Order: sequence, then structure tokens, then C-alpha cells
Amino acid sequence: MGEASQLQKVYNQSKYKLANHGVRDIEVLRKAFESRDGGLVSDLYGTGQIIEDFQSKMASYLGKEDAVFFPSGTMAQQIALRIWCDEKGNKKVAYHPLSHLEIHEEDGLKELHHIETVLLADRKRVIDLNDVMNMEDGVSAVLLELPQREIGGQLPSFETLRDISEYCRVNKTRLHLDGARLLEVLPYYGKTAAEVCALFDSVYVSLYKGVGGIAGAILAGDQDFIKQSKVWKRRYGGDLISLYPYIIPADYYFDMRAHRMEQYFKEAKEVAERFNACYGISTLPAVPVSNMFHVHFHFSKEQVEPILLEVEQQSGIGLTSHLKEINDQSCYFEVHMGDMYSEIPEELVIKAFDLLNQRMKRDLNNEAVYE
Repeated sequence: MGEASQLQKVYNQSKYKLANHGVRDIEVLRKAFESRDGGLVSDLYGTGQIIEDFQSKMASYLGKEDAVFFPSGTMAQQIALRIWCDEKGNKKVAYHPLSHLEIHEEDGLKELHHIETVLLADRKRVIDLNDVMNMEDGVSAVLLELPQREIGGQLPSFETLRDISEYCRVNKTRLHLDGARLLEVLPYYGKTAAEVCALFDSVYVSLYKGVGGIAGAILAGDQDFIKQSKVWKRRYGGDLISLYPYIIPADYYFDMRAHRMEQYFKEAKEVAERFNACYGISTLPAVPVSNMFHVHFHFSKEQVEPILLEVEQQSGIGLTSHLKEINDQSCYFEVHMGDMYSEIPEELVIKAFDLLNQRMKRDLNNEAVYE
């Protein structure tokens, strides 16, 4: 890993952080373990009370017959899609062009399983019913990501989900949920996890992203599906001798944060409104539909970074640790609201955004015309 940028350094030194749950240091582990009995027996190659109890707990929460703990979501989702392809005898799956499997996994699905992928919708919007109805023949499974991270956490309506689910069932196409951030979308839908998951044949949920654990994932579905997934987990080397260092924090932080998602959602809408009130800045979506969104600057990364540095240094609030360039006239960063925001005094939040607006106007008012 290269040397940290100046923005990263200033962000790390900031007294407060706008988003997320805090630094992922050893304290995250210590807090999770301090309340557990020191005599608790570890799991062993996927068996034992500690892993079986947690899997049962998550299956019940998701409204599925069974569930299995995986070291990673990448492993879990590739296995889920392989199972559905084997069931139908056809190695073809469909998902969004910006799916994690397409852009972040080095073509693992294709290289390891020789599965052909069909890309639905375009890169700027979520998949809708027409995309599924008009996809090419022979698709064994459709994957939907809720929310669609790479486009700011956008979501289809619940009615659209229901229509896609019904279409897939009628046409005997399996529907898999990439629910890495499933908990974070429940306030927007006004549904329980089980109500959302009932529309899907299989479900993956991350245990570190919104929940804030160390690592790991849950894959849930019916008993036969989970039985097969455990075989594939062993084939992938996912049955470590013990997984309790991941399970205990996952369980601890799930209990701590599952009920806070409504708070994070409310705060996301509040913070997005503050960004949208600043000169030359807009959020995607304009009104968040979960605890995440993207902050877009209608100026180059080179123009914006010095302003963010100044705002963070003067306000003591870390807005972001990095900017991602879109082109030579725009850049953005991603926001995930978590525990940190509620710790910031309101007057400092107001100060930081007033300062951001002033500096954007001062330095960039005559630099560009934007939509």
C-alpha cells in the first residue's frame, strides 16, 4: 500500500468523522469479546454451538429455512450462483453491469465456474421488470443488489421487486439477493428483512459493512440449498478450523446496530440535504434511500481536494479520506452513515458545511458552469 495522501492524513487526525462507525482497530474485537464467557468452546470446521446458534439466528431473522456463515461474501455469492446454474443445467446468470461480481472479483465467477454473465440495465440505473422480461433466454438466475452501491445506493421500488420475483418464479428462474447492505434498506421499504427476503430464493448479507463486524457473511435459503452450499464452502477452503473470531463480533455488532438503521437513514437524508445546499455539490441520489449516497463535485479532483483539506482542518470534522476522479471536471466520494455522526456537536456540523459552501464559492465560483 502506498503512502497515505494528505487528505487521508488530515481525515485520520480529525477529532470527529462524518460517517461510518469508527476506526477498525483492535478495540472492535475487544468490545465484542469482553462480554463473552472465556470458557466458550470454539466452532470446529463449521460445526459447534457458537456457529450453529448464530446461523439459526440469522436464518430466522431473514425468514429462511437455513443459513450458513462464510468467511467472505465473494465466496458465498459465487457458490450461490453456481448452485442455481447446476440445478438448471445451464451456466448463465444475469446481473447489473456494476455488480460486485462483475467489477471487483477478477472474473471469479467466469474463471472458476465458467459461468456466462448477462448484463441487465445500463450503468446509471437499477434493474427494472422490463430488463428481466427482455433478457436473453436460458438464464438460470438473476442477481439483484440492494442497494446498488456503485450508483449511490439507488433502489428499485418494492413493487418492482415483487413483480420481478413473480416473473422469475413463473418462468422458473432463480432470484438471488446481493443484500450486503440489506439492513440499511429496510427503513426505506418499511419492511422486515424476512418480508424482503421472501421475494428471493437465496440471500447474502454482509456482517461487516453496515453491521460493522470484522469480516464474514451469511448465505440463506432453503435446507437443500444450504446443504449444497456447505459442500461448496468446503471445496473453497471456507471451513476454517474455527471461525469464532469473526462470528462473535458479527453477533455482537448485529445486536448493537440492527435497530439503528432507521437513525442512520434519517441522518443520511439530513447530511445529503446539507451537501446539496453547497455550491457546486450534489448527491446521488438527491434524497438517499438508505444510509449511503455519493457526494459529487462539479469540479476536478485537483480543485476540490485543497478545499476539503481546509474544511477538515478548520472544522475538526473528517468529511472523507479520499476523492475518486470521474473525469477532469468532476469527482466524488461515498458516504455511509453510522455511529460517528451522532457524536458531533450540531454547531460544528453547521460550521463545517457553512465553511464548505463558502470555500466552494470563493475558489470555484468562476471556474465552471454545471447543470
